[in-house]
Amino acid sequence: MRFLRGPSKVSALPDTGAAIRLGEFSSLAREANPAGFLLVVFMRLLAVLWALQGLLQWGAILLPPEPLFDKVSTLNSAAIIFFAVFDLVAAVGLWLAAPWGGVIWLLGAITQIGVSLWLPEFYSRLWIALDLILIALYFGLTWRASQRVSLFLPSSRR
Repeated sequence: MRFLRGPSKVSALPDTGAAIRLGEFSSLAREANPAGFLLVVFMRLLAVLWALQGLLQWGAILLPPEPLFDKVSTLNSAAIIFFAVFDLVAAVGLWLAAPWGGVIWLLGAITQIGVSLWLPEFYSRLWIALDLILIALYFGLTWRASQRVSLFLPSSRR
């Protein structure tokens, strides 16, 4: 058996599970990129909101007081089924803070805005305004988290 000196390839690999273990972030990591931490917290809060929304859609499918799909149009039925699945998939991706979770959530939020234009009774205008605000916050936090330079570093270290 031969021992190698210096850092090994295994120790140089990034921690892919760091986003899952939100409570294990060190204080040093928070200080190095506080916007990254805020982005993960924001994504987790969005995940809870979208999971509740998806469960409400599933409740409309599985627990209607009277037959739901007999009363609504085919387009409404398709939207209910689409969002029942899509919202829960987006919630899982957001909770894991995975890049695909943000993409799926963005597609779902933009689709909600489009569906509200086609079917005005499906989503309220207040929900669409909230979607637009959340999208702007997500882009702002994502951009800020991608910036490696902290505002608190002296200018000579930038």
